[in-house]
Order: sequence, then C-alpha cells, then structure tokens
Amino acid sequence: MGMPVANTGGMATRKRHTMSFFRPATALMVQYAHYHRDRRNIATHLLGVPLIFMAIGIMLTQPEWVVAERVVTPAWLVWGLTSLWYLSRGNFLLGLATALVNGALTALAHVLAPMAGQVGLQGWQLGLAVFVIGWIIQFVGHYWEGRKPAFVDDIVGLLVGPMFVVGEVLMAIGLLPNLRMAIERQAGPSR
Repeated sequence: MGMPVANTGGMATRKRHTMSFFRPATALMVQYAHYHRDRRNIATHLLGVPLIFMAIGIMLTQPEWVVAERVVTPAWLVWGLTSLWYLSRGNFLLGLATALVNGALTALAHVLAPMAGQVGLQGWQLGLAVFVIGWIIQFVGHYWEGRKPAFVDDIVGLLVGPMFVVGEVLMAIGLLPNLRMAIERQAGPSR
C-alpha cells in the first residue's frame, strides 16, 4: 500500500507519514499499521519485536546499583521510562499491557544474561546475538510486506513496535475494537 497522495492545487505530491513522540496511541498505531498490513509481516513482528526488546534488556543488565535495597540496572530504567511513555499515550489498557509485557521481557533478560557464561559468552554478547536474530526476523517480514520498516521514516516507530505487537494480540482476542476499526479504516485490513 503506497502513501496517500495529497492534492495541492492540481499537482499531486506524496504526503509523508510522520510520527510525533507525543501523539496518542491510536494515531501512532494507525501510522505504524501503514507499514504492517501483511499477516506474515505481523507474525514476524510477534516474535522479532519481543526478541529485540529483550535483547536490549540483556545488554543493559550491567552495571547494577542497589537503591532502597533493590537492584536497579539500566534495563529497568529503560523499562520504567518506556512504560511511562506507553501509559501516557491515552489508551490505558494498551499502555498497561505493553508495560507489563515489556516488564516480563526485562525480567527474563535479567535471568538470561548471567546464563550467557554457560555457553562461553558475556551477557552483552548474548544480547547482541538475540538482537541480530530479532532484526533478521523483522526484515524477512518487511521483505514479504514489500515495505520498509516504519522507523526508517520516523524513529518513534522503534517505540511503537512493542505497543503494536501487544495491540495486535489484544485485538486478536477481541479487545480494543475501536482501535481495530481506526486501523482498518485508515490503513486497511491486514491481508
């Protein structure tokens, strides 16, 4: 699906899709969906996006600081900041579900990072390997889609990816019907 064409007084020009860091969840999800309508691409994202998020978590499990008798790592700080962003996009269920899923992936990252030594790797090396695998899976999906990844046009797409994956699962089980309608009305149904 190509970008919409704007009519500028007899002269058609391509209207560039742009994301703003502060747009509401529906606008961000619709924009991201323009790049993700092929079901095979969506399926690759259901695996690739969580792998990438977890891989970043693995790479950020060090250093550790003790704050109020709790271990804090850069991974938990990133999770906290991204969770605040997801929760502030105006769709509480989607934001909360995304924060919870990402929290589980961050917790799993903290379990896997120390295990890297069992296969002769440092934690960051395991994270990097998982990161590359996640992106390979993503790029296969975009090959099938015939479209570049959304983040190529706007870096905010990197934050929207986890929210989109969680949203796809929630919509598949019958939740977020208004979001589904907005996506299908503006970006078209998945095919």
